[in-house]
Amino acid sequence: MSGADCTQNIPFAPDVELNRDNSLKISFLIYAIRAIIPIAPLTTLIGDNMIEFKELSSDQIRQHVDTEQSYEVYGRSLKEYDQRFAGSMSWKTSTNGKEYLYKKTSGIWKSLGPRSPETETIYKQFHSGRDNTKDRLTRLAQRLDELAPVNRAMALGRVPLLTARIVRALDKSGLMGTAVDVVGTNALFVYERLGGVQITSGLLSTQDVDLLMDSRFSLRLISQEFGAKGLIGLLQKIDHSFAPLAKNSYRAANRDGFLVDLIKPTPRNVMASGGKSRFSADEDDLQAIEIEGLSWLVNSPKVSAVVIDQRGYPLAYSCPDPRAFALHKLWLSRRADRDAAKRIRDGMQARAVADLVRTRLSHLSFESSDLQALPLSLRQLAPELQPGGDSMEQSISPNW
Repeated sequence: MSGADCTQNIPFAPDVELNRDNSLKISFLIYAIRAIIPIAPLTTLIGDNMIEFKELSSDQIRQHVDTEQSYEVYGRSLKEYDQRFAGSMSWKTSTNGKEYLYKKTSGIWKSLGPRSPETETIYKQFHSGRDNTKDRLTRLAQRLDELAPVNRAMALGRVPLLTARIVRALDKSGLMGTAVDVVGTNALFVYERLGGVQITSGLLSTQDVDLLMDSRFSLRLISQEFGAKGLIGLLQKIDHSFAPLAKNSYRAANRDGFLVDLIKPTPRNVMASGGKSRFSADEDDLQAIEIEGLSWLVNSPKVSAVVIDQRGYPLAYSCPDPRAFALHKLWLSRRADRDAAKRIRDGMQARAVADLVRTRLSHLSFESSDLQALPLSLRQLAPELQPGGDSMEQSISPNW
């Protein structure tokens, strides 16, 4: 690694300022030395499966909070910019020689009236507000660029890069948390952030992302651009090698074998239509596959958190409640028609998340009324997720 590369990865204190020639103050060096030789964080081994939760150090927590706050301000500013200052505004002269104020949005010009003190004020407020917001966005983007190498150096980057880019694109399209939630292994990144720990076992290793589609979403949520090609179009903008594995497939893969699955619950009435299965009418768009048990996740409470990708940049996404996740995974681990290796992993993830709820998210109870949407038979599995509740402990066979 070159000296230039090394300097890009040295953390800096959030309250350290850079002077005009970008030289660093003495406090920067003190912070860098502390980051290079950190105090070892506490670790705890949880459960019979030896799942390790590593607590974040105080420096990691402070850095994460600083990144989260910067990202939230950036997100609000970007939303304001897109909603209030999208398009353009200018004066146009009509055939009668009078000037009219026009605003262009989505390629369509609309008159706001003839030139007058009122329209001149609208014109000035639009351009000054857009310039100010754009300047604020530029500064916030630079701040996130500065935080990213620090996050990497402090081992805060967790979410796979391609997953993060897909989630950000869905969020920008207005679908994350409304029409789509992240389920499966990638949900663990949100749960560990809520618990202030890192799950250090191999349970977070994944080369795919599962997107749970809620067919009840409104078509008004979908932008015209997204609605033209749907999910496959979004994926191909991120990586042009993404393609459906078959016609009307629920799964797309890129050239590196990264998979994106679009899934949805089976309808209560198996003879009835399950609602929307695609985000567009394009025949190449992914078509969600109906899977038993997903209605429990769709109807469960939702949680969300700001997490950090492997390059050090933040993102936010929503997932089913960790209690619903744990119960669903335990249920999957009992299904005889499921691949044996997946059943083992399901059981380990179920107990890891249940242990996380018990030890770090104790305000979430498996007996709480907010889980009433889950069937009683599923909620009755909760005692088996408690320490000593594993049915394998009563088995006469060793836990090979």
